[in-house]
Amino acid sequence: MATVDMRRLETGAGGGYDAMGLSKRVDDDLDDDGRPRRTGTAWTASAHIITTVLGSGVLSLAWGVAQLGWVAGPGVMTLFAAVIYYTSALLADCYRTGDPVSGPRNRTYMAAVRATLDESKVKLCGAIQFVNLFGIGIGITIAASVSMLAIKKAGCFHKEGHKGDCNSSSMSPYIAIYGIMEIFFSQIPGLDSMWWLSILATVMSFTYSTIGISLGVAQIVANGGIQGGLTGVAVGINAAGKSITVMEKVWRSLQAFGNMAFAYGFSIVLLEIQDTLKAAAPSEAKVMKKATAVSVAVTTVIYLLCGCVGYAAFGDGAPDNLLTGFGFYEPFWLLDLANAAVAVHLVGTYQVITQPIFAYVELRAAAAWPDSAFVGTREVRLWPTAVRVSVCPLRLTWRTAYVCVTTAVAMAMPFFGSVVGLIGAISFWPLTVYFPVSMYIAQRRVPRGSTRWMFLQALSAVCLLVSVVAAAGSVADVAAEFKAHNPFRRG
Repeated sequence: MATVDMRRLETGAGGGYDAMGLSKRVDDDLDDDGRPRRTGTAWTASAHIITTVLGSGVLSLAWGVAQLGWVAGPGVMTLFAAVIYYTSALLADCYRTGDPVSGPRNRTYMAAVRATLDESKVKLCGAIQFVNLFGIGIGITIAASVSMLAIKKAGCFHKEGHKGDCNSSSMSPYIAIYGIMEIFFSQIPGLDSMWWLSILATVMSFTYSTIGISLGVAQIVANGGIQGGLTGVAVGINAAGKSITVMEKVWRSLQAFGNMAFAYGFSIVLLEIQDTLKAAAPSEAKVMKKATAVSVAVTTVIYLLCGCVGYAAFGDGAPDNLLTGFGFYEPFWLLDLANAAVAVHLVGTYQVITQPIFAYVELRAAAAWPDSAFVGTREVRLWPTAVRVSVCPLRLTWRTAYVCVTTAVAMAMPFFGSVVGLIGAISFWPLTVYFPVSMYIAQRRVPRGSTRWMFLQALSAVCLLVSVVAAAGSVADVAAEFKAHNPFRRG
């Protein structure tokens, strides 16, 4: 394979930049890096962010609040919201190197790290980012399949009664169905072409969140009051009638931290989303910060409502998935609508999450074999019609293979809450805090030992501790689930 200059690929240098590295306008239809003019706005960026963060995470928040209680539960969610907004603002400032208006663009997370930090950090960032994007894709596949299976279970419970035997179905067929849908949607070229899918996914997220909150309020009214305690699930025989040991309480609390961290996990694709924004005064960073503020505010309100209303409705017995854990049975048609909305939303989430991996491989292939027919795009006729469509053989085969792999792995690990916590814990510190803080310090030349430098380092250290303890809780839970679970059980 030919040597590939990733810096030039990721910034567009060599297209819209002259020999001195200064940006120049090539054409009215092109941006300063020689690429087609971007058209994204703060609202489309907000839709991409909400598509990414609202989904599987929100479904586990009632369970998370139940583990931590009325004091720590909402407090931890609010704290994560503040941290994610602050570090996302730092990361947005790294989209351009040097001048925030005319400096070279860093189109991907790895490009920003490469422009600011040393090569060892680039390799570390790439490994962590892609491993976690792959893992999150698996988690999304599992979550969507759980919601699809829940539609079948809701109908069964409605027909057979709440004591009916409705838990014997395998998830594997639903995982396969979801994988087939993702193969189709994976052929969308990039984030700038899927704004409509993100808007649809955002509407779906508001739909099922509203249904979940409404059902929770109805349950509170039926209970005649609010359930739950200040410190969460009690040790011993709790209010749900289950025996909880001290160690189980500790592990569950740590896992709840991971779930809440995952619920705000969009930094991993923030720069890719920012790269869809059209050039605007004063800079793309300002627009992205506005989009981030709107998105974090909206999602935090929804998270607090879902988590707190769910805990108030079910107390210590809050399920690890509010819509599929069957705290609710009726009206079954409304549950079906909510779970269908979850599945549709997660189709969009999967696509936003996997775009950085798709783009990385395809950019390298295009640079290594620029004249290859396999890498290029060709028009084919859809027989027997006269309709012609553009097809890229590399995109068709590579993306299909990738979706097949994530689908196969999801079949081997179809348990939800523990996977969510583990992925969130692993990805939270390095990609949400460490790299944004390190890049900001390097790019803005924050003096070592200054008040700002010490604050940023302290923030990074505290968040590292959160990631470690949350990962410990989730690893213990994943191990227990894996021992007890037969992934291909039938009947």
